[in-house]
Amino acid sequence: MLSSSDELRTALHEHLARWGLKRFIFDRDYFAWQRRQLSSADLNHLNRQVELKRSGNCREEVAFYDLTAQPTILSVIHSQRYDYYEAVGLPVASRLGDARRVLDFGCGTGILTTFYARRFPDKEFIAVDRSPASIAAARKKSKELGLANVRFDCLDVEHESLRGSFALILSTHALVQAERDPGIPSESWQTFTRAHHTERQTDFEQRTGIGVRLDRLGAVLDLSGRMVICEKVRQLARRVPFQRALAERGFQLMEPPGPIRYRLIEEAVDDGPLYVVQKGRGSSVLWDESPEIDEGHVFDRNAGVAAPTDSDRPLYENHGPSAQTAWERLKDRAVTQEMTRQQPDGRQVHVELGTSGGVRYLYCANTFDQRQLVIVEPVRAAILEDYYREILGGMT
Repeated sequence: MLSSSDELRTALHEHLARWGLKRFIFDRDYFAWQRRQLSSADLNHLNRQVELKRSGNCREEVAFYDLTAQPTILSVIHSQRYDYYEAVGLPVASRLGDARRVLDFGCGTGILTTFYARRFPDKEFIAVDRSPASIAAARKKSKELGLANVRFDCLDVEHESLRGSFALILSTHALVQAERDPGIPSESWQTFTRAHHTERQTDFEQRTGIGVRLDRLGAVLDLSGRMVICEKVRQLARRVPFQRALAERGFQLMEPPGPIRYRLIEEAVDDGPLYVVQKGRGSSVLWDESPEIDEGHVFDRNAGVAAPTDSDRPLYENHGPSAQTAWERLKDRAVTQEMTRQQPDGRQVHVELGTSGGVRYLYCANTFDQRQLVIVEPVRAAILEDYYREILGGMT
């Protein structure tokens, strides 16, 4: 007998098949299928629109989503995100609870909205998106599926207010639209801490559009209502101001946030976390502004010296937040070269070469939480020196 989670997953896969989505394991298989489904003109148009979308211009973003909602393109593009629908759809579906009226903000073509509506026929779903073509596709599929408990509205909350009252609001990849926005830098390259700077927070909320979106959503949320949110804010520089925007509007965590991980075919994606928040009630779960520490370990000098010297691999390499701890714990650390510069994008970058006992190291850190520590044997020190010069060459 299938468990409830297995049954839900099976139902989701069946639903995605109704949308024409296919799951691929290898990029080569997906792109071969893509070339069979789309003409060269379609692919060229799509690639041009992808580049225009990256500019961050609102009109270009809507034009991109309008294009990907076209019948000939929809299933091809969204098949690339097959695992995303599972990684997000299953935990969201399990948190719909007893809410009778649900708003799905930024519903896109309604792939997940129609899944929720099919699974919960006793609930009323209102879904909104600013892409007219996406809403048209959602309405068409909803009619095909015979759904009477869902309505799709084309609306841009930056220019129009929402109407009604909702016990639950869903928002996935819709609140923070500026995917390339770096966020707010830390106080220095030596720390992950960010001061509470009102002007920087306000600027972040305006750049990303999150301020007005949260205000509009908060205005239609029931007093005891909940929000389930997943955004592309894994990077601490984006996660901290995102969480502060929620906290400043009275939202509190109902459960510890959990990471959302999936694959775009072969590419691993680390989104999230998934937030479940409620307004105005006390909570024992606190907002966490510390970095997400990875599995990186502290360098063991004795183990390192015993490593083979003819290997192409360094004795130690760490590209995560824990690289800072490993660097701080290097014994008898002596800096031989270092440089700290302020970059045009606002980040402060520090890079240094040094020695520690019988090894050589390179450490690089910046105020947008990137850390890197590489350690080699003395006979391979020239490799680190070349890398050091390469990093300096990329600094302006």
